[in-house]
This record gives sequence, C-alpha cells and structure tokens, in this order.
Amino acid sequence: MGNKNLFGVNQLENFRASLDERSRENVNLAVKRMTEIKNNNGKIMIVTGSGPNIHEGVTTLIAELIRVGIVDAVSTSSAVISHEMAGALDRVYRVDAKLLGMDMSKMPRGDVFEFTCMTDEELNNLNSEIPIDFDLIKRGSSLEHQNQIIKAAGNMAYPMGYRTEKLAHEILGLARMYGLPFETVAGWGCDEKTMLGAASLKNIPVLVTIPQLVGGGAVGMSIGDSIPVSERSMRISKMLNSCDVIIESAVALTQEIHDGPFECYTGHGIWAWWSGQNTYNLRDKNLIRIDLDENLRKAVELNKTVQEAIDKGLPKTKAAKIPFRMEMSAFARHEGSIPIVGDIGKVWPLIAHDVAKNLGIELEFLSASQDTPEGQEMREWIVKNIKPLDRNKMLSRSRIYNI
Repeated sequence: MGNKNLFGVNQLENFRASLDERSRENVNLAVKRMTEIKNNNGKIMIVTGSGPNIHEGVTTLIAELIRVGIVDAVSTSSAVISHEMAGALDRVYRVDAKLLGMDMSKMPRGDVFEFTCMTDEELNNLNSEIPIDFDLIKRGSSLEHQNQIIKAAGNMAYPMGYRTEKLAHEILGLARMYGLPFETVAGWGCDEKTMLGAASLKNIPVLVTIPQLVGGGAVGMSIGDSIPVSERSMRISKMLNSCDVIIESAVALTQEIHDGPFECYTGHGIWAWWSGQNTYNLRDKNLIRIDLDENLRKAVELNKTVQEAIDKGLPKTKAAKIPFRMEMSAFARHEGSIPIVGDIGKVWPLIAHDVAKNLGIELEFLSASQDTPEGQEMREWIVKNIKPLDRNKMLSRSRIYNI
C-alpha cells in the first residue's frame, strides 16, 4: 500500500487493555485459529457491515489483508461498495440549502446541502464524465459553511455522490453484458487500497449479501439488478463453503450464513440438499464475531438454554431472557463460535497485527480507532491516498475481459 506508518502500532497495547478479560482471551483464540488455518493453507472470509467498518479504517485494513494473502473472500453491504467506489472516506463541507435555492421539501434533516472538497483539476477531470454545475459549486463555496468534516465517501455530497449514482447505471450495463456481479466490474476500476480493488487484483470474490442490498442509493439497486437473487445466494454459499474461518465485523444481518437456503447445519439447507442442489455446511467452521452487543456473548454462554428452547419449539428470547437478533441463534449454538465484544476500531488492528506477526508477514497499513490521534491521522491518510473509482481503468479492463 506504500504506507509504512502503521497508525495503530503505538496504540496496540492500549487497545488490548481496553477490552475486558474475556474479550482479550477471545482475541488471542481468534488469532490462534486464524494462524493455524493459514499455516495449513486454509482460507479466511470476512463479512462486514457498513458505516463503522469504513470510518474505523477496517475496510482499508481488510484490503491490506487481501493484498498479503491473509483474507481470501469478502461479503459486505451495498453501502460499503458505494463508499469504496468514491474512495472510502472524503472531506465535505455543508451550507444552508435554502440559501442555494434548493427545494427544501427534498433536503435531508438539518436543511443542509453538502459539497465534496475537490481541487479545480479534479472537478475539470470529472466534468469529462458528467456535467458539473460549476455555478452551484461557486455559490456554495461563497456561503458561510460549517467546518469541513471527514465522512464516508460519495454519499450525500455534490458532485461525488451524484457521480457515484450515475456511474452505478453504467456499471450495471457492463455487468449484465458480461454476466458478472456489479461488484466484480466496479472492482476493475477501484483503488487497490479498497477491498474491491485489492480483491480484483488477487482475483478473489467480494459480494454483497442479500439482506444488505438496500443501501447506497442507485448502487444498491444496481447491485441487486446485476445478477439474480438465487445466483447471488449460491455464489455466497460457495464462498462460505471454501473458507475455514468466517469473521463477522459489525454486521447486523447474517442469516444467509447461519440460516441460509443452502446451509445444512444451523440453516434450512436440508430441502436444497434433498432436491439435489449444491449446499454447504458450517459444522467444522470457525465463526468469529466482533460486536459491541454484550448480548452476543450472553447468547453463546446460554448455548444449552437456546438449543433446548429450539428443541421444544419455544421462543428463544423468552428462554434466554435476552433480546435476540436473528443471527444470534445459530451463532450461539455453533461449537466454533468466538464472540469478541468490543470496538472494531480497537479489535481489528490487534487481530491483524498478531496474525501477520505469527505468519511472518509485514503489513504496510494498520488501522486505528478513530477516537485516537493515530486514528485521526489514519483517516486523513485515507482521504489523501485512496482515490475514487477510475472509470477509464474500468473500461480498459472491460475491453479485454474474456467472456
């Protein structure tokens, strides 16, 4: 990645100390399992959620782990795909939308309009793709505005949010033309420091899960329209089947893993198998979940109670006396589950650093929690160094793609 400043390295022991004893033990256990799997030529898959993974630099760290061969597959959300297409994080400023003459009934809460901070050269280059309203930008820059902030890229700000929306339709057309997922085509032009770009270089899969298709505006819809739901589910099934360790990172819905149509151990795959379809099995997998929800660990500790409730056809929530998210049931009952209750911004650099050290691999990027000086420096580095999708590069790859 060309970044020798490992932002989190000076904070690692502070991050470790911030976890309670059980989470520290489970980080060590996760590192041990991952190291053993990679030493035996096994594979590791990451299942990421949206915003926090972008803001804490986790997706950028996963891209680095893809580059060095530690991570072999990724499933994520359409929002993450949208942000990576725009460069992961960018800097924006906000102005009073009323002063711009906007239709206030269509403005987001707060009545503000966002602008992406861009140089004249960047704007002129973008103008060759989409017509840029330079007058709007001039008027916006002349207005009093709030402090610039760093946020998930290509979201609500003009013109990068609009560019991502327009680009989504073009990528959808290419994806349908070649019979490929949207994510694969987008990866052809994405920065190599994103998960999409790194995976494209290594020829490994990145796919959006079906529950996370809604998000990222036109990107989410285009991802959903690029290949049928049944094909997407089967592709994700094959990814899961090929991997030995599955790490879930701040993700809300994972029933495709634990309760999917092709999973036979904790899910509903029995009828797919009965019908002669391709299925997979979580029986001998290692499931690691990083989450702030204390109930995740309680659910695992109540393994026997949860299973007894299921065996008796009783509601799991009443039996366990804790709130259940839908993915907790199978995760809690699986013998290979490792719950890590903690901030992903602090847990991920610990895991990545320790696994890489065990494998004798030098990382060129290490994330850090955004509420630390290292984390703030990391976010600035991402804004400066991770560029939006290069449309010309994507089109060049499309011209040489062999169907």
